[in-house]
Amino acid sequence: MGARVRITLTAEGRRFERMLRELADKEVRIGFQHGEATEEDGTDICDIATWNELGTEHIPARPFLRKSVDENTAEINAFLQTQKESLLQGMPAEQILNEIGIFQKDLIQEKITEGSFPPNAASTIRKKGSDKPLIDTGRMRQSVNYVIRRKGESGE
Repeated sequence: MGARVRITLTAEGRRFERMLRELADKEVRIGFQHGEATEEDGTDICDIATWNELGTEHIPARPFLRKSVDENTAEINAFLQTQKESLLQGMPAEQILNEIGIFQKDLIQEKITEGSFPPNAASTIRKKGSDKPLIDTGRMRQSVNYVIRRKGESGE
């Protein structure tokens, strides 16, 4: 008969397990939250972002969301490693998720401002007075945000 082993966690070990359970149950969603922001004419910013990201019959795709990840993979991985270290040092799980949200929000906003995308059509340039794609009123860029939710929660 084998010896029974009894494992007793320290208070720090129990706290760390709680944080891991909390992280396993939550997620951070970064981008545009439907219904949170609209243009003056009532058009949802989430729809405008989708049309620009994927393109339409009249708008070329300007994938600022995908590029914010694809073009920053090394930077994202390094950042996540620092967050892992912060978690091991006792930073609360909710704060880790907030840090991730802020980090990726900044990358998306930077890509909207600095990204290389197909130029605006001449008619668009005349209408808005600029040849800069994705920037008109600045409302879409300002509307990038994040939310922390339980995994599987719809948010609708």
